[in-house]
Amino acid sequence: MLEQILLGTYTRRVSKGIYQIALDTDQGKLSEASLLVEETSPTYLTIDQKGALFNVTSVDGEGGMAAYKAKDDHFDLINKVTEAGAPPCYVSVDEEKQLVFGANYHQGIIHVYRILADGSLEDADKIIHDEPTGPHENQDNAHVHYTDLTPDGRLAVCDLGTDRVYTYDVSAEGKLSEVAQYIAEPGTGPRHLVFHPTNQIAYLFGELDSTVTVLAYNAADGSFEQVQKVSTLPEGFNEFNGGAAIRISADGRFVYASNRGHDSIAVFATSEDGQKIDRIQLISTEGEIPRDFDLDPSGKFVVAANQNTDNLTLYRRDEETGLLEMIQKDVYAPECVCVYFK
Repeated sequence: MLEQILLGTYTRRVSKGIYQIALDTDQGKLSEASLLVEETSPTYLTIDQKGALFNVTSVDGEGGMAAYKAKDDHFDLINKVTEAGAPPCYVSVDEEKQLVFGANYHQGIIHVYRILADGSLEDADKIIHDEPTGPHENQDNAHVHYTDLTPDGRLAVCDLGTDRVYTYDVSAEGKLSEVAQYIAEPGTGPRHLVFHPTNQIAYLFGELDSTVTVLAYNAADGSFEQVQKVSTLPEGFNEFNGGAAIRISADGRFVYASNRGHDSIAVFATSEDGQKIDRIQLISTEGEIPRDFDLDPSGKFVVAANQNTDNLTLYRRDEETGLLEMIQKDVYAPECVCVYFK
């Protein structure tokens, strides 16, 4: 079986935009990457249930969001919504309300875009964070890094700069109303989080202190409470590291997190209730700065993208133990920072 993967990239050196690559699950092998959409630094992307593509974009010094319509084996641009300044770094879709959310790291902004009947985007809301920032040198300002839905349809927002996770109610028109804040330990640098598929638990990746924090989620009021905090690094490792991507298996039994600097994926086993995690593996990504990775739909493979060395690494995943085995490396993918299975 062939699974198609879209690759989001920076276009600072050699990349030209969004690439596509195929995973042959029978052979356990990745194909060569080919350019799918010529675009400026589409560093994060997603596809909705209708097949429309939404990706962050840059246009003449402005940043924003692009919408593309799927047509045969390619995508046609519908429109771009941009404004002065840096582009967002994360994108997600609310299918029910037909909204797109963007996290703007450099400007500390939450962007909400409305999807119109023709598939185009328009601005719906914008929230600027101005809470106190953390002690780390990278916490000079608010740095929104993640905007995605909770299991009950609220918006969870990770702000690396303020050491907070915000929860917002979302109106049908896309207007945001804050309902809760979780304040992480100083210097955590909340980057991304994932929710357990069945328990009211989330796993928060701290970019700045390289930790996964287990959070209990209260659906009644949208609040989070810390349960456990575990390092993604081996004991005694004191060199630079920045946490990057975090994923969870479909059954909720295993959590995966990538380390930029140590250049590895940390594998954690979860307890039955999801409230406790134990690290069971650290495996090299066979490249430098693994900005993103993802599990394939079958759960049997993992693809990691190494930003600085322009390569992908393919792992076979044991569904029972959760452990990874590297089976292919050095697959060319220029400046890749986002791995998305179609």
